[in-house]
Amino acid sequence: MRALAFFTAIIMSLTAVHANVPIIVTGPAHLRTAVRLCGKASDQLRNGDIAGAKQNVDAALRIDPKLWPALFVRAQIYRSEGKYELAIQDCNEALRQYPGCVEASLLRASAKVHLGKYADALKEFNYLISLHPRPVTLARALSDRAWFQATCPDPAFRNGKQAVKDAKAACSIMQWKDEDMIDTLAAAYAETGDFASATRYAAQALTTKDIPPLDAKRIQHHLTLFQQNRPIRL
Repeated sequence: MRALAFFTAIIMSLTAVHANVPIIVTGPAHLRTAVRLCGKASDQLRNGDIAGAKQNVDAALRIDPKLWPALFVRAQIYRSEGKYELAIQDCNEALRQYPGCVEASLLRASAKVHLGKYADALKEFNYLISLHPRPVTLARALSDRAWFQATCPDPAFRNGKQAVKDAKAACSIMQWKDEDMIDTLAAAYAETGDFASATRYAAQALTTKDIPPLDAKRIQHHLTLFQQNRPIRL
């Protein structure tokens, strides 16, 4: 079933920066139900409830096995479980259903990084940025490329100066209100050897309003590394 034929409005909220599924607001009742399940699954995943996210995304896919928001959320779940090949497969299918889902391309690139496909990942990051997507998505793409170039295990792909430039641009777009992007800037400074700046920005990230507990725990770990003059490596 071609679900997108029924969808006439897609509202992209700032939460898309965190890879949450876009909110689809029109269409048949059963598809609206499926999309609500996707949104719930995305929130559960962000809060660390993987089991609940799985349950809701599976229910959405039973309604429509090719619903691209559900495929995208399931790809996020697979990535969180370390099932990167499966994540890429779902991203590929989501993009076949909706080629404009830049978030799925970013997730795919991230999965490629974890599989050691660094050249392919960087190529995808560069291509997405070259498209000049809407500001929120551009910020996410710049931040993801910065994270890759700041933390890649292969030194041939690390570029601290470019990572700082990308991360600063991302933070500026988001008006310095996104903890993940500020944390990425900290990681970029750590890669350049500027651990004082890395420590300062990691601490700033922790002061972000309404930061989720899991994010706070992760960033606190990064801050500890920077205080020990240690960069982040994937």
